[in-house]
Amino acid sequence: MKSRLSGLIAVTSAIIAASAISAQAEDLKFKLTNGTDSVLTRFYSSPTGVANWEEDVFGEDVLDPGESIDITIADGRTVCKYDMRFEFEEGSNLATTEDTQDLCQMGSYTIHE
Repeated sequence: MKSRLSGLIAVTSAIIAASAISAQAEDLKFKLTNGTDSVLTRFYSSPTGVANWEEDVFGEDVLDPGESIDITIADGRTVCKYDMRFEFEEGSNLATTEDTQDLCQMGSYTIHE
């Protein structure tokens, strides 16, 4: 009985520790600048290794050439490496662009042509 109780305490302690780590996950913040001559219509980000793109960060908004926006990724994860996907307005001469960055180390990101 004592070994079962010890095992249960160990499992419970591990769950509490994991919850504390998750609760301490910080939001990832950076400034995104459109350094192209085209309107950036969609921006997606997902942790590296995730099979699908998450929601468009812009929603109904767009980022005009030369403009900047403060981005906050508050997904509760404790990872830093994110894949990013940038889509431009129809008729633009720019193709969809993808990149991978360590968002914990980055204060700003400028997309260029």
